[in-house]
Amino acid sequence: MEDTFSNLATYGYIGLFLYSLGGGFLAIIGAGVLSFMGKMDLTTSIAIAFFANALGDFLLFYMARYQKTMMMDGLRKHRRKLALAHVMMKKNGSWIILIQKFVYGIKTLIPIAIGLTKYDFKRFAILNVLSAGIWALVFGIGSYYSGSALVKLAGIVGDKPWIAPLILVFFGGALWLYMEKATKKK
Repeated sequence: MEDTFSNLATYGYIGLFLYSLGGGFLAIIGAGVLSFMGKMDLTTSIAIAFFANALGDFLLFYMARYQKTMMMDGLRKHRRKLALAHVMMKKNGSWIILIQKFVYGIKTLIPIAIGLTKYDFKRFAILNVLSAGIWALVFGIGSYYSGSALVKLAGIVGDKPWIAPLILVFFGGALWLYMEKATKKK
């Protein structure tokens, strides 16, 4: 177990950066818990997650804006979800840039949908950086202060490993039902 913590302390920041490019919920929560345990630095973890998360959305926006054909080829199977992202943009306006950081499942679709429109890049950049900062602070600090409870939960799941698949099935099923309902043809 000590080798695992040593590896996480050594390579954890690299993993946090790479995972935060595309989302990073679990990575920033893990970094917050490891910071609570004294294995990582909380400030460095939040800064890395913030930078990578903002950069990831900039890359998605850029690819959608300037490489539309390639992006649309890759998104052929996700047309309904992309349409949902457009509807959410129209319904929520610029707030969707902040909201999307906190809703698993649409995090990558919103920057793509925005990039496909004529949305102003400067406005997107400001809102994206602001929302990435809020996201990193909320999850980083939240997981740090919830570290004790999360470590206890990990201990329970470690002692009874059959609980982990149940939790995954529950949350995966809930997400699937939400996405099915949200993207259902009317």
